[in-house]
Amino acid sequence: MTSLQTDPAGEHRLLLRSMLGEDLVLTDADAMARYCRDWHGDVTSAAVAVLRPRSTDDVVACVKGCRDLGLAIVPQGGNTGLVLGGIPDAPERQVVLSLERMNRIRKIDVDDFSAVVEAGCILWELKEAIAAEGMFFPLALGAQGSCRIGGNVSTNAGGINVLRYGMTRELVLGLEVVLPDGTIFDGLSTLRKDNRGIDLKQLFIGAEGTLGIVTAVSIKLTPNPDQVATALVGLASLEDAITLYRRARRDCSDLMSAFEFMPPLAFTLAREAIPDLPIPMATDYPCYVLMEVSGSGLVDIGDLMQRFLEGVMEDGIVLDGAIASSQAQARNLWLIREGMNEGQAKRGVHMRSDVSVPLSKVPAFVAEAEKAIHDALPDCVCVSYGHVGDGNVHLNVLPSVELPHEQRLVRIYQSKTILNQVLDRFQGSLSAEHGIGRLKRADFDARLPDTKRRLLTAIKNAIDPDMVMNPGCQLNFIRKS
Repeated sequence: MTSLQTDPAGEHRLLLRSMLGEDLVLTDADAMARYCRDWHGDVTSAAVAVLRPRSTDDVVACVKGCRDLGLAIVPQGGNTGLVLGGIPDAPERQVVLSLERMNRIRKIDVDDFSAVVEAGCILWELKEAIAAEGMFFPLALGAQGSCRIGGNVSTNAGGINVLRYGMTRELVLGLEVVLPDGTIFDGLSTLRKDNRGIDLKQLFIGAEGTLGIVTAVSIKLTPNPDQVATALVGLASLEDAITLYRRARRDCSDLMSAFEFMPPLAFTLAREAIPDLPIPMATDYPCYVLMEVSGSGLVDIGDLMQRFLEGVMEDGIVLDGAIASSQAQARNLWLIREGMNEGQAKRGVHMRSDVSVPLSKVPAFVAEAEKAIHDALPDCVCVSYGHVGDGNVHLNVLPSVELPHEQRLVRIYQSKTILNQVLDRFQGSLSAEHGIGRLKRADFDARLPDTKRRLLTAIKNAIDPDMVMNPGCQLNFIRKS
């Protein structure tokens, strides 16, 4: 039997249970497995323990206990991230701290158009509770049935409504954060305007848990958009999608909430995931756009969408289209977009990207990147789709299903390298909405300007000099001597 002297992780488990209590500490390998595996199941790791606090005070106790034992902390929300930001990479020295039990809605204030919620609230459940009060929280993601608001904040999540409402950063009014020394930053204000110096909450939004653990969030609400019009249209090219977007911004103004482009392959992939999914139009147009206009009050959203599509079809921008006549039909249109992702997953391990370029350069970037990848890797299939209005492109690469797993991994690495080379020529970003995590750390590090590196390192050393919080995520920060 291995003694505790030669098994420091085992000793740490005993000490954590003694300090924090059995209820807060998971140490059984089977029970911990789901916290140490990424959402797609591509990467499996381990940890000393999984800590599951029920309150902010519990988080404080966990942080102080881990500091005393010299353990680092990997904060985790719903574990739906795509860049390994919440997966341990040093199992003998790291614990996972899951916020899943901290899921209370502390307050919904309809007069203040705000809510205060704990970090472990599942996004969809939060949206439903807010809707029951006649209000709307616009963050919308494919993983909203599993992801949690603390993770959304920590990754500055995007989603389909960024066009109208902005990234998560624009929806956050205040934060409560447990810092690496165990103290609490209490910034849960719901003020819209507060110009008292540097806005400290912004340091923690998008930091992926490297500066502290978000335990609660004050969020901005809007009136519930009780009118929604959804349409799927076919176009002759991605260039025409940009023309359509420009026209929609002019004619539909700020009432346009989503504008997504998809290739014709989207329908094949969606049907592979959802065989009985209804497809309302021909599937052989070169490009498709799924758009949504929403609002409340006196504006007739349905009439607006109808008149807009009539105009762009008369001008030859749109070749064909279908407008949802019910919520069920609208849901089916969005299932094409969601099913496309599921269909890709069913084809096995593949290269997933999340990049952004200037809006006007999206067609040229997609054409150049797909050509470069196809020329170098003719046995791979490119699937490009994304959010036209913010220049966010997901250019994924599916290796042939006939290839052995190891060769598929080689293709993934090759295609990522080619994509990043094209992206650099377009002066784009290698992470539009997913974050850096551990998956993109090396590529981020290789492109980081010296001044930005110096500033990021200074912030990390000022807040977390002992590298307690999520070491290995985003950058390999150097501890200040």
